[in-house]
Amino acid sequence: MPAFQLNGVPLLSRTVIDRAEQIRGDAQALKEGWATAKLLRVNRRGQVRFEGNVLVLDAALELSAEPSPAAVFLGVEDGIHLWAVRDPELEGTLTDLRALAGGTVDDRTAGLLSTAIALLNWHDKAGFHGADGTVTMSSKAGWSRVTESGYEEFPRIDPAVICLIHDGGDRVLLARQSSWPKSLFSLLAGFVEAGESLERCVEREMREEVGLDVREISYLGSQPWPFPRSLMLGFAAVADPAQPLVFSDGEIAEADWFTRAQVREALAVGDWSQRDEGTRLLLPGSISIARTIVESWAAID
Repeated sequence: MPAFQLNGVPLLSRTVIDRAEQIRGDAQALKEGWATAKLLRVNRRGQVRFEGNVLVLDAALELSAEPSPAAVFLGVEDGIHLWAVRDPELEGTLTDLRALAGGTVDDRTAGLLSTAIALLNWHDKAGFHGADGTVTMSSKAGWSRVTESGYEEFPRIDPAVICLIHDGGDRVLLARQSSWPKSLFSLLAGFVEAGESLERCVEREMREEVGLDVREISYLGSQPWPFPRSLMLGFAAVADPAQPLVFSDGEIAEADWFTRAQVREALAVGDWSQRDEGTRLLLPGSISIARTIVESWAAID
């Protein structure tokens, strides 16, 4: 089989906004930029406002006269500063990043939402320092939090591996969690543990979830996954289809080997939101790196 690699950049990895990290600690530059800045409002469920297919950004001055400590700086677009803030009272036509999976979302929107949601989710849980329990305050335009005594913390990212298991030929293993729709299958994934390399995590998670011993592990690419603040690291690995499947950790309800022809047929249907009761196989939506990995494997001749 030809060398397996991604045939495209995962959607949430395609951000086109200049993150402008050099001005996060420049209070004067941030203050000057605030006068014309745009603000993305996000409610507690991670939903934002749309007008048609366009993401709604308000004038930052509607929130406050100067940069608010409740807001997080996302970057600069065409000289305009972009910020985000949590707004529990948000009203209008609302949707979230997951709901966009079945439709078309542009790189700008995907990048803004994935960054804003991940940062705001971190701030929601980081109000007290882990070492001594003292209160932390937002710093560097929302890219760190500090205590009065000077301790500083940065946004937490939870690394997780996601792996396409194939047989080295024409078959791929796909699995379904018990909470998913009956026909929805995807790749296996799991969080990296302390003191563990990514490759060993792939081996452990695949064995724990379906009982397979994998080999020829190769890295494919990565994607932010702000639910709540993960980084998905994509891999491929080979396993023996004759080895029995064992669901030992209770996460997987069903798994099966599918041919490349079956996967191509499922990709042609769309994603799981187009489900039909009679469909055997439906696949994740476009915002997931799982979709990109599966599409790349299916494209191999």
